Amino acid sequence: MSNIEELQSRIASALARIEGAAGTALDVRDRNVEMQAALDEEKTVTAQVEERLRRLKERQSDELAQATAQMQETRARVEALDQELQRMQKANAALREANAALRAANQEGVGDPHLINASMLAELEALRAARAADIAETSAILSAMAPVLRGDEESADA
Repeated sequence: MSNIEELQSRIASALARIEGAAGTALDVRDRNVEMQAALDEEKTVTAQVEERLRRLKERQSDELAQATAQMQETRARVEALDQELQRMQKANAALREANAALRAANQEGVGDPHLINASMLAELEALRAARAADIAETSAILSAMAPVLRGDEESADA
């Protein structure tokens, strides 16, 4: 009989260990399910962050391209302004020379119609060069102000 009690005790002990192991297995399975859910959530968050990063890179690339285009346009306008200013300086130098020759001829009492025509032509060219320089300068200023004005319009629309 003691043998039966001993066997019963051993069986009870084995069942207790099995229940403990089964409980542990259930806990491990539950933890695996929780960890898998956490992993899936992290994968989703990572995918969202990668998508945001991709969009930011695209936007940055677009903005860089726009800035580069604006810089090239501004550089071209500044070069045009510089050319017009050089043209105006040359025309003004020619005007000064023609006027000096006209003054010298008038001081000598010799009114030379050729000098008067040359002076008038030089003055006309100086006026044209000044107008072209003003147009180029205005264009460069408007080009530089356009992004600022567009920014104001965008903030007013928002």
